[in-house]
Amino acid sequence: MLVDSHCHLDFPDFDGERADLIARARQAGVEMMVTICTHVRKFDQVLAIAEEYPEVYCSVGTHPHNAGTERGIPAEEIIRLASHPKVVAIGEAGLDYFYDKAPRDAQAEGLRIHIEAARQTGLPLVIHSRDADEDMAAILKDEMGKGTFPALLHCFSSGRELAMTGIELGLYVSFSGILTFKRSEDIRAIARDLPADRLLVETDAPYLAPQPRRGKRNEPAYTAMTAAVLAETRGVSEEEIARQTTENFFRLFKKVPRPEGFAQEVGQ
Repeated sequence: MLVDSHCHLDFPDFDGERADLIARARQAGVEMMVTICTHVRKFDQVLAIAEEYPEVYCSVGTHPHNAGTERGIPAEEIIRLASHPKVVAIGEAGLDYFYDKAPRDAQAEGLRIHIEAARQTGLPLVIHSRDADEDMAAILKDEMGKGTFPALLHCFSSGRELAMTGIELGLYVSFSGILTFKRSEDIRAIARDLPADRLLVETDAPYLAPQPRRGKRNEPAYTAMTAAVLAETRGVSEEEIARQTTENFFRLFKKVPRPEGFAQEVGQ
């Protein structure tokens, strides 16, 4: 089985066809998915989808693009919302200096608040980082020094130094359809060299559809395409990548119940 560790099923791109979308994912071997919150104030919409579909779990948090408009939401509120059984992660939160849609100080402030929520709940923080490697590494090192927290560098498209800093700090790294793009040689080189027990796969749907669907709407079923390229990159079978990334998912997303028989399958 595969897990889409990051998608956005609440986005209007999927209105009216979520049941079919999830059915297609299962047919492709993607048996679970995490739909990621981007506005705490719209969390109810995300949670409703997770409650409707047994295969779907969710997070709670504010995307860095929205850090300005949702400034001031305390860690305590995020922690309270995260108590729901279907909420298995915090975020996505982080730094995005490519679009700079929110003031950078608001992004950093929001990231630190989400780190505190992850630290207190033990739920993994889903980190968004784009064109902000130095500041992201500095914040992660500073905050980890205050107390450890689980976290994931999602949709990895940053430099090798941030990836290795993340690994040193105990983080996981997730790869999206970007891994499959022709000009992503540097990303594939990083994916090849990271420890096997820190890798995850995702779609970030509806964005970043992998080759050969690039430019079209992405969906959770396409996780399998990214996983296939990750397997080729690392010189292992697709079955091994599915087994390893799914085991890594359950190790990080501890709140998600393992399907019956999965623990025996991976020898746990």
